[in-house]
Amino acid sequence: MAVTDAVVTEAPAAEPAGAGDGADGGRFAFAAAKARAYIALTKPRIIELLLVTTVPVMFLAERGLPSPWLVLVTLVAGTMSAGSANTINCYVDRDIDELMARTKRRPLVKATVTPVEALRFGIVLGVVSTLMFGFLVNWPSALLSVGAIAFYVFVYTLGLKRRTPSNIVIGGAAGCFPVLIGWSAVTGTVGWGAVILFAVVFFWTPPHFWALAIKFKDDYAAAGVPMLPVVAPLAVVARKILIYSYVMVGTSLLLFPVADAGYLYLAVAVLTGGWFLLEAHRMTRRIARGEQARPMRLFHYSITYLTLLFVAVAISPLI
Repeated sequence: MAVTDAVVTEAPAAEPAGAGDGADGGRFAFAAAKARAYIALTKPRIIELLLVTTVPVMFLAERGLPSPWLVLVTLVAGTMSAGSANTINCYVDRDIDELMARTKRRPLVKATVTPVEALRFGIVLGVVSTLMFGFLVNWPSALLSVGAIAFYVFVYTLGLKRRTPSNIVIGGAAGCFPVLIGWSAVTGTVGWGAVILFAVVFFWTPPHFWALAIKFKDDYAAAGVPMLPVVAPLAVVARKILIYSYVMVGTSLLLFPVADAGYLYLAVAVLTGGWFLLEAHRMTRRIARGEQARPMRLFHYSITYLTLLFVAVAISPLI
């Protein structure tokens, strides 16, 4: 979002210097820049992907159209919950963010927001989202939301990220919580359909993130973060990506018999899963031949895969 240009008009002679539209425009520009910085702390692109997995599960749990009010509240509270976790992550990782080209433009690195402001903002988002879930949805969803924030901050960011190449394997579970939250928002419980989709996202995360980490492995190495592509040969990384990809696709097929997901879902799961495996094999062959890995092909397709799969989850109960 671009900065809004201030419209400056000539001030009346009686007004002191700095007053009038010019000053108002300057204050507005400053406030707009500050607001953009706070929004950037929440990592909106990541939140979009999390919400893609939340709403379709609500359709499946309802076996039809859930209440529009429930969907709206869940989306707003879920956005704030994810924004809380991401903001606190930026606060904790501000020292390594300035060392990586991919993250050096984040607000805390550019000092457009102070660390205290960021931490306060993240905590407030978490508290408000929890209260929204508890009072406007249900308390099981609120507890799952708190669990997601705690897991991402304490288990992944503080506990695993800088210590082990298994960081994203275990810590990636935080990104699976929206599936459980979407289901519990409708039913007040967690059903087997939600558990299977949780597992799909869990096994999807390593191939998705390792593909990105191959591209930016020099960044992670400079920051001292032991992502798998930093500490292991590319052939090993590719082999693990293949393993997780096969498990992910196999797990996705279980939703058809367990949650009666429907033939449309089954067809989408087979076709998109097959294409995912094809892309993973292509990258593996390129690495084996000593060619450029071109990991971003798999990374971008992984987003498309997850989106299409969950769109099918949402549509299947309606037909």
